[in-house]
Amino acid sequence: MVAQLLGLAFPFLLTSLFDLTYAININPSGEVVYRDTSVYGVVNKAVILECGSTSPDMYIWSFTKPGTEAIKAVVYDLGHGPRIQKLAQTLGQLTVISNSAAVSIEKLPLAAQGLYTCQAFYDIDKEPKVYYYYVHLTVRVPVTKPNLLVSDVSPVEGSTMWMRCNLENGTGPIEYVWQHETRSGNISVFAQSNTSVVNVTNVNRNHTGGYRCVASNAVNSERSNSIWLDIIFGPDIPQIDVTPYTLTERGYSALERETVSLLCQAQSHPPSQYVWFYNNSQVYTGPQLTITKILRMHTGDYACLAQNTYLNTRSKKTISLTVYYPPDGSPSCSVEPAQNHTSLRLLCSWSGGFPSASLHWTGDLKHVRQDEADTGQQANPLTNTAILLPSEGLTSSNSLFTCMGSHPALKESTECRTSTHVPPAEPVCFAYVTNNKQYLMLSCSWDGGAPKALVWWEGPAGQGKGGEENSNILILRYGTARSEKPYTCHAKHPLLVQTKTCRLTLEAPVLLTQRRVVSVYEGSDVQLTCNLRANYLPVSEITWFNNQGIDVEDTSKYKLLRTSAWANLTVRDTEETQDSGEYRCSTSNAVGGTEINVTLVVKKHPMPPNVTLVKVMYNSRKRNEVELEWQIESEAEKGGGWTGFILEHTWVSERPGRRSSSNGSKEETEERIRPLVWYQNIIQDPEARSHIVGRLTPTVTYQFRITPLNHRTVGHPSAAKTPAEPRFNAYPAVIGAAVGGMLFAAIVTALLLMYIIRNRNNNPRLHDMLFGMQHSQSRENINFPEDEVVGGSEGGIEEIGASSRPGPTMVLPRASSPLSATPSIGQTPPSGDDNEPVSVTITVKATGS
Repeated sequence: MVAQLLGLAFPFLLTSLFDLTYAININPSGEVVYRDTSVYGVVNKAVILECGSTSPDMYIWSFTKPGTEAIKAVVYDLGHGPRIQKLAQTLGQLTVISNSAAVSIEKLPLAAQGLYTCQAFYDIDKEPKVYYYYVHLTVRVPVTKPNLLVSDVSPVEGSTMWMRCNLENGTGPIEYVWQHETRSGNISVFAQSNTSVVNVTNVNRNHTGGYRCVASNAVNSERSNSIWLDIIFGPDIPQIDVTPYTLTERGYSALERETVSLLCQAQSHPPSQYVWFYNNSQVYTGPQLTITKILRMHTGDYACLAQNTYLNTRSKKTISLTVYYPPDGSPSCSVEPAQNHTSLRLLCSWSGGFPSASLHWTGDLKHVRQDEADTGQQANPLTNTAILLPSEGLTSSNSLFTCMGSHPALKESTECRTSTHVPPAEPVCFAYVTNNKQYLMLSCSWDGGAPKALVWWEGPAGQGKGGEENSNILILRYGTARSEKPYTCHAKHPLLVQTKTCRLTLEAPVLLTQRRVVSVYEGSDVQLTCNLRANYLPVSEITWFNNQGIDVEDTSKYKLLRTSAWANLTVRDTEETQDSGEYRCSTSNAVGGTEINVTLVVKKHPMPPNVTLVKVMYNSRKRNEVELEWQIESEAEKGGGWTGFILEHTWVSERPGRRSSSNGSKEETEERIRPLVWYQNIIQDPEARSHIVGRLTPTVTYQFRITPLNHRTVGHPSAAKTPAEPRFNAYPAVIGAAVGGMLFAAIVTALLLMYIIRNRNNNPRLHDMLFGMQHSQSRENINFPEDEVVGGSEGGIEEIGASSRPGPTMVLPRASSPLSATPSIGQTPPSGDDNEPVSVTITVKATGS
């Protein structure tokens, strides 16, 4: 079956070569189906040739080289796997894609271009179907990097040039684009065509820049390296820039002493070389000519010559520079009186400068006289620099005039202003005396006006002085001034028709004081006042004299505060005897002198009430502190009659024997007498009623007294008192001694009883005397003489002996108290005070074995 199909396929393959551009569809009655496609490949790249959409049972790939009719097998598969033929090696690296009849060709050579036919057989075991797939493979070559050639890289402006874009390989059609890149980096399309050469006619400076060509085909696009095209041109007519500058009719102007820069620029390539000329003389080479601190001598013509050394061409431009210098400073304007202060003259000047400055006045100029300047409204300023204004037409007391100055060297006009106004106050007259009192000066002034007023003096008896501006001083010898007759000062201002006056009437000075009699308590400060009544004539310095008639100066006692119009005297820490009296304030002027008396009365404070010491006592046995208490006789005047106390103490005597004695000798009875010196302790609290004085010598006898104070008035001292000894309180000592004695007696008794009990065999009589015999009576008659104990002739002392007289042994009855004895009948008790202490002696003798 396969052989039959192959036999049918090969003959039909030969006949089908005559028509390869059409796909033939075979009907189901066994006809062959033909499909035709086109595929494009790139050299050295990979391409896939398809053989149907499904994998056939058998297939055969064949190749037909363009321009031939021979069909040669490339690869086939008859059901036992693909078999690649030797022809495939010339077509590239051919491989069959698994599970399909498609083939892949890698590293595609240019020789692989042609017709590829795939004969595919389907359903061989059943009803075979045959498909012919015609694949037209076109192998394209990419363009290589172009190489740009230019006929002239530095053409002269106006010439012709061409540019060529050369390629080594590339499948056509190829399109050529020329790009232009300016100095600023902008890229634009300069030319576009399908040829590799472009011609440029009439080259200009705008063609300067970088050029590259871009070659493109259906495969890729490549561009060449950039070539810079320099257009040679120039120089153009130079352009001269002046900095700083001012345009005038003749050209440029500059201010003197400024730095002026002349910059010459001419379009040229290569750049031009510049040469500067001043009045046809070469002065500088370079594009910028700088003149530091230009002077008026630099005025003239400046020419700039630009040269292109490559083309040997040149161009030139000339300008005129004028150095302007304005006048120094600003206009100076002033106003002055004219025609004996009846008119005003306005003056304005601004000298120097080139050209001369232009000056004109503005302001209230309606009354300018015809013979001085052309009249006009304020909107039409006058050009005169000096004009005259009559005072009759000046209705305003304040006028402002402006002088405007302009100069070509200044951007703005400069002005100065002057004003006219009447002095704000009235004329002032006053008089003063020279230091040496040789002359009297009468001064008159009327300040603050513009222009200055005219001032002159007129006085009695022809004493006067002619007119002077602003102020006038009339000098008189001291003492020659006429009193009670006025001296008149006249003042005249051009803005006023009437004159002003002020008068001085010379008088002797008059002193005033607030109080003629001043009363003050002793110890305080007081101020005495002395004022000068308003007077036109100045006086000498005001002088104070104290109550002793002595000129007062600043001391610790006196304080002076004074001006030209007053003088105040302060008397410090006044005392009745020293400061009371008449104080005198004195002064004088060129006409006469005067003085005023002030009486100062210094009073003592009232006598304080008497004070009495009510308690003066040592507060301990150490005798080193004394506690004092006092009272005031009249407590109803509390706070008003006294301000404090003086507490005084003095040594009266000292007993040396009372001090420590080591030999125990008798006390010395002689006392050392000391002089009475009172030591003071000031107590400033008026409410105080007690005080403790410490640090006293225990062996010294003191006296204390107290004196009341009322400010500086000292009252009467109290009676002097000696401190009393502190009271002795024996009650605690007696109670303590009694308790101690009882405790001691109880202890001794207990010890004695214990001794007797333990030694009853050795002292049976003592034991029996205290405790009795065992079988005897509890009591026994004590009337037997041998049982009695008789007191001695001393009386009140009872002795108990331990020895016994010879004879029979007797048992003594137990006494009611072992420490007491009953006196004998007929014995009289000793006389004496019941409260006297009694000495009792008990003697106990015991004999031990």
